[in-house]
Amino acid sequence: MGNKLSEPIKVGNLTFKNRIMFPPLTTGYEERDGSIGERSLNFYERLAKGGAAYVVIGDVAPVRTASPTPKLYDDSQIPVYKNLADTLHKYDCKLALQLFHPEYDVPGVGRMIMEAGIARQAAAKAQAEGNAEEAKKQMEECDRLTKGAYAKLHHDMQHFVTEATVEQLEDIKNSIAACAAKAQKAGIDAIEVHGDRLLGSLCSKILNHRDDQYGGSLENRTRYALEVVAAIKEAAPDLMIEYKLPIITVNPDGSLRGKGGLEAEEGIRFAKMLDEAGIDMIQVAQANHTGNMGDTIPPMGDVPYNWTLPVAREVKKLVSVPVATVGRVVSLEAGEKILEDGDADIVAYGRSMLADADIANKAISGECIRECLNCNKGCVDAIQGRKYISCVLNAENGNEGTIFIKPADEKKKVAVVGAGIAGLEAARVAAKRGHEVTVFEKSDKIGGQIHLAAVPPRKSEILRSIEYYEKILPELSVDVKLNTEADCEELNKFDHVILAIGAHNMDLPMSVTDSNVVSAWDVLAGCEVSGACAVLGGGLVGTETAEFLAQKGLKVSIVEMLDQIATGESETVMPLIKKDFEEHDVKEYVNTRVNSIENNVFHAVNTKDESEVTIEADTIVNALGSKKNLFDDSKLTVPFVYVGDCSGERTADISAAIRSGYQAGNEI
Repeated sequence: MGNKLSEPIKVGNLTFKNRIMFPPLTTGYEERDGSIGERSLNFYERLAKGGAAYVVIGDVAPVRTASPTPKLYDDSQIPVYKNLADTLHKYDCKLALQLFHPEYDVPGVGRMIMEAGIARQAAAKAQAEGNAEEAKKQMEECDRLTKGAYAKLHHDMQHFVTEATVEQLEDIKNSIAACAAKAQKAGIDAIEVHGDRLLGSLCSKILNHRDDQYGGSLENRTRYALEVVAAIKEAAPDLMIEYKLPIITVNPDGSLRGKGGLEAEEGIRFAKMLDEAGIDMIQVAQANHTGNMGDTIPPMGDVPYNWTLPVAREVKKLVSVPVATVGRVVSLEAGEKILEDGDADIVAYGRSMLADADIANKAISGECIRECLNCNKGCVDAIQGRKYISCVLNAENGNEGTIFIKPADEKKKVAVVGAGIAGLEAARVAAKRGHEVTVFEKSDKIGGQIHLAAVPPRKSEILRSIEYYEKILPELSVDVKLNTEADCEELNKFDHVILAIGAHNMDLPMSVTDSNVVSAWDVLAGCEVSGACAVLGGGLVGTETAEFLAQKGLKVSIVEMLDQIATGESETVMPLIKKDFEEHDVKEYVNTRVNSIENNVFHAVNTKDESEVTIEADTIVNALGSKKNLFDDSKLTVPFVYVGDCSGERTADISAAIRSGYQAGNEI
């Protein structure tokens, strides 16, 4: 592999020490007022320590908004951004703020939310004073204002771009320029203009229905974006200016992906206009403004790797400034090839750097990286659920100041029993700390349940989690003994034991007679199934097993006691599953409790109306969940700990398994 990723590059008045950037991601790490607190600072410092040349702070609002993103609208906020810049500069890491304005009337919505808050306080005061009638009246007013604010927000997200007055647009432009000036005072290196959201909506043929100087032709629709660029250059002449260019791409079925931004042909023309306007760098990215984060941050198996690269390649041919590419670049080899082929100058590793903050340093050292799975479970789902961002594979995200691998005070001999994901992570961390580690695995390969999880449609990429350990454990001199069961006599020869013995598919709890029952685990492991299949249990495993069977051409029903299936699945994945279910006519029986199974017939009850439900099948697939495996630890005479599926009352998902393994390995 070449080493172009590690080559420096001049961008405007800056020199990046390498070609690896961290693109803007909403993190949720900021304080409630949008300032950069300890959690944010530690997270971004960790990326700089890992060797990133250029870090962009995502979604920095130049006005006071209700949205949970960073904000820089007042001089009193400058010191926290200066502290962030100074911290990253210690590692020769350049820092940019991505400036954006939401596509709604921020002051208007803000006033309604503030008035609702005043009414809520008045209601509480009246309640405390014993005036129930006044309290009720004020709460009704609070509800009315809150509903009105959300109704306006919903309306504006679709129509503000067309309805905003020229004066409103002028005020927004001035606020963005003023924010850039504050960034310059704080010692920030660059501004990334967020070409999506308001600017992208104005550029868009789909969303912009104006008939003034900002609507109609490409020149008119892009006029405001160019005015914003000019205003930033005037307000902060010392800063490098990057433009995030959102492209509306085309799905395999011919439909458009994204609404805000420009289709490829117009986007390439606009890139040339940006170059002529004096922009210093262009990042070609996927357009959004659809309400579906899966469009811009697609899950595994949905789109090809680096699916926006073809447009970046065309942009690079036309412009004189460096071009960055972003989106599903998961390996160093992929990044190297992009640079070798001359398709882009800089590679953005976003979710990938959540999985492994040391990507840039490892590009030099040659150590293998932990590659992102694109599962969206810890990152996208967290942000949509108003939690802070993290990666299922990285136990340190969001807690970099307190959770890190500590060198061992004393080298010990450590045994890990079980080579599922929890045991493998425990082995890695213990070995990184300097311990001598032996892993005992009774099967003929490492990985445990990950091999089953990789079988359903679009899920094969999850195997990257195992491939990482196959590479890193030999580098750390971990001795992996396959086809080996360790007994207590053997384990007592070690100084410390980590038990990661996993779980098994639980038995059916109801009466079952004369029926053909197989477990979901057996199905995913290759057990032959025929005829009509009824999957009992609509959790993640059941849903994925049902989709797997449906794609094999079988008639499938899925039965779940809750009111919906796959409650823990990513919001970016569920639309893909639902579409697949529709195409294969998968029947969903929700709110359904199965009381007994006799002669391959489910005798069930609808829990909402207590009506009887009868479901017939040739094969019944038990996907009701897993139960931890047990180990007789009574003869262990050395310290031991359980991790992963076998460590608690409930079995663990991949994130919980990784974190319990990491903690166990780090505390020996």
